[in-house]
Amino acid sequence: MISYQPTTDLSASANITYKNMRSYYEHYAVGWECSKIEEQIHNLVNFDILFNGEVIGAIRLAFDNDGCYVRDLQVSHNYQNKGIGAEALNECERLALEFGVNRLRLRVFKMSPAYHIYERAGFAVDSDDDRFYCMSRKIA
Repeated sequence: MISYQPTTDLSASANITYKNMRSYYEHYAVGWECSKIEEQIHNLVNFDILFNGEVIGAIRLAFDNDGCYVRDLQVSHNYQNKGIGAEALNECERLALEFGVNRLRLRVFKMSPAYHIYERAGFAVDSDDDRFYCMSRKIA
């Protein structure tokens, strides 16, 4: 069973991101460490993704006048390709609506297979650069 809770251990949460994103950081020569990730996520709205009570991922959101920015959505490697990311994206939408916004935005590495999850969920590419697609979707 998948559930969510506010993150209490930012260090462990940052470690999930670091493990999942390390190959991208290395590919693009981005010098990130867990401590830097933890520093960056400190002021975000952070939730743990739990599977049967075990923390297996993270959701990080930021809100502004343009809606909800999904800053990070991570699912630990052993739990990927099981629909958990798509379900977590639904939770992002629910949280965004709860905050009173009607647009989800995100950025995804072009080489990431997560791009296809977002595309299937109705996100459209708004812009891109050499590394990222910037995508968004209106929500009801």
